[in-house]
Amino acid sequence: MDEFMERAVELAADNVRDGGQPFGAVLVKDNNIIAEGVNELHKKYDVSGHAELLAIRRAQEKFQTNDLSGYIMYASGEPCPMCLTSMYFAGIEKIYYCASVDDAVAVGLGKSKDIYADLQKEKTKRKISMKQIPLDEKHVNPMRLWNERT
Repeated sequence: MDEFMERAVELAADNVRDGGQPFGAVLVKDNNIIAEGVNELHKKYDVSGHAELLAIRRAQEKFQTNDLSGYIMYASGEPCPMCLTSMYFAGIEKIYYCASVDDAVAVGLGKSKDIYADLQKEKTKRKISMKQIPLDEKHVNPMRLWNERT
């Protein structure tokens, strides 16, 4: 195990000792740690307070960018769908992790597996109901504004 994964696992273990979940993340570029995070759900009561997302937020704020191309994420656990999607949006192309989603399920942390399975279903068969409400012509269309701006 390399030093970056060791750090992610160390952060996760410390977080468990602090009352949190076993997730730590380290964001690396050019062989340097740029940002770190642990799941802070137990401190902030924020479901988006995952280790990977916090590391991403800290790096983006530090460098005032949304583009993290060339960065590598090291995570103590396989990223959940929310974190993985954020990495896609940020341009992160490499992710290394230790514990799998199935390992998390085995210790009672199974939401990720359920969400991954639900996302593979057609929209109409998912647990969360989604319905599009199209704009009519009397309302400002933000997509059209964006297109005109660019």
